Amino acid sequence: MARWGHIRAVVTVGLAAFLLPLVPVRAEPAYIPLVRDYVEKRIRPIVETPLVLKAIAEQNSKFGNVSEMDMRVLDETYRSEVDQHHLQMIKLLLDKSVSHYLREKQDASQGAILEFFVTDSHGLNVGQSTITADYWQGDEEKYLKTFANGSREIFIDRAERNESTQNLETQASFVVMDKENRRIGVAIVTIAIDAL
Repeated sequence: MARWGHIRAVVTVGLAAFLLPLVPVRAEPAYIPLVRDYVEKRIRPIVETPLVLKAIAEQNSKFGNVSEMDMRVLDETYRSEVDQHHLQMIKLLLDKSVSHYLREKQDASQGAILEFFVTDSHGLNVGQSTITADYWQGDEEKYLKTFANGSREIFIDRAERNESTQNLETQASFVVMDKENRRIGVAIVTIAIDAL
């Protein structure tokens, strides 16, 4: 009798496993593969050009041994310019040829790219298509989950609805590699998911 009870239990567990659908432990949101594909096919080729790589390499040379304190001062200066609409530092950044290039690519994206910028190895902006909220990205996930931990994966942030535009937006970032396959910076793009 005990044997039949054991067999009945095994059959019940087997049937339950067969009939109940498998639920993934952590299913990724539907927009993630769409954004990842867009970044791989459209954004990465834009970034991996001589103009962008040269601009990042030049800034890496310029800020080679910059301290965290100096980066925070630069970031605070940038943020105060944004707040006070006194755009001296920002204007210098936006006037760079790499910034013009990123702006052209944003304008040609048919509304898919909302913001596009690249940083150096410290997370300091090198070129940007628009005025960003800050200058130093080194303390944010877009840098920490890519460059800081050596990941070659595309980090895609949580999607949020922009209150003013009603766009569903996300930000994607990835490590920029030079021709010798060395990590030199990070590319960050804000994407309107509805426009993909």
